[in-house]
Amino acid sequence: MLWDAILAGLQGMVAGTAQFTLQHWIMIAIGCVMMWLGVAKNLEPLLLVPIGFGAVLVNVPGTGLMEGHGFLKALYDAGIITELFPILIFIGIGAMTDFGPLLENPRILLFGAAGQFGIFLTLLLALGLGFTQLEALAIGIIGACDGPTAIYVTTNYAPHLLGSVSVAAYSYMALVPILQPPIMRALTTDAERQIVMPTVKRSVSKTTKLVFPIMVTGFTAVVAPLGTPLMGMLMLGNLFREVGGLDRLAKTASNELGNIVTLLLGLTIGATMQADQFLNIKTLGIFALGLIAISLDTVMGVLFGKLMCFLTGGKVNPLIGAAGISALPMAARVVQNEGQRYNKKNHLLMHAMGANTGGQVGSIMAAAIMLSIVNALGIH
Repeated sequence: MLWDAILAGLQGMVAGTAQFTLQHWIMIAIGCVMMWLGVAKNLEPLLLVPIGFGAVLVNVPGTGLMEGHGFLKALYDAGIITELFPILIFIGIGAMTDFGPLLENPRILLFGAAGQFGIFLTLLLALGLGFTQLEALAIGIIGACDGPTAIYVTTNYAPHLLGSVSVAAYSYMALVPILQPPIMRALTTDAERQIVMPTVKRSVSKTTKLVFPIMVTGFTAVVAPLGTPLMGMLMLGNLFREVGGLDRLAKTASNELGNIVTLLLGLTIGATMQADQFLNIKTLGIFALGLIAISLDTVMGVLFGKLMCFLTGGKVNPLIGAAGISALPMAARVVQNEGQRYNKKNHLLMHAMGANTGGQVGSIMAAAIMLSIVNALGIH
């Protein structure tokens, strides 16, 4: 009797294993690699570990996790389809963001604008390769290196690409310390990399820091209203940070809320990496275009830095242009490390943080403008 039960169990295990296809094993391996990068290499572990684990879970045949009442399907419907997760993430990002360096030198916002040109260039390239207009829009936004914005845009206009676009966005964000330095070195000279910029002064008033998020939200609502949910939540989180009596809300938004939503967001992104939907030529094209997008954003930011260096008579270190993307604060740290590598007296972090926070605002504005254009033209 016992032997029959054991034999039946083994037969069930063999039958279950037989359901695995090569595609399932490939996706499970990809999920394991993502977890390894997060744990062993410390590349965005808060994101890559849950994404990788979600990819492993969803590619086990017969679990039904993304079907019917499966718990990952429930999370996907509640947090991704409704756009709730990316919007909540921005409250936490805003609560952690100090716009002081940007407000000390508002001109540095231009670096955040320059760092978005790769989005539009990649959009045109995607259209040339045969992607539809809405697919090209979702692919281009990968270049912002802003995962929540990429999810928000893709969910609205190309939900069938959500898995590949979101994974590409977060993967390349994690790889910023590897991808950016070679581009920065190739486009700058030794002399430019050694330029020492003056220390950022801390003179921004409390009133200015309180007015800034309100003004930016209002400006977005007028110029590109479809971006108001993202920009509004980013600036709400920042208000929590700057209003003295809201410390508890700021800490909750940047810690407990941010951590919980990041976990759920990572799992649901991983759950979109089902073998039958993920392993195709289109996905490979999206990853290639995403790499081009972030590379072009870095190129345009550094080239703008070189222009500013020339116009100011050598007072601006072009390296800070690389921080014009939205990978906050990782891109700023990359700039600081590169500056220190060539001149130990070079302290570019605060200047780079100004450009980086400008990139955060710029990525949302770029997405909002593209969404408004799509809406105005009635593209479906």
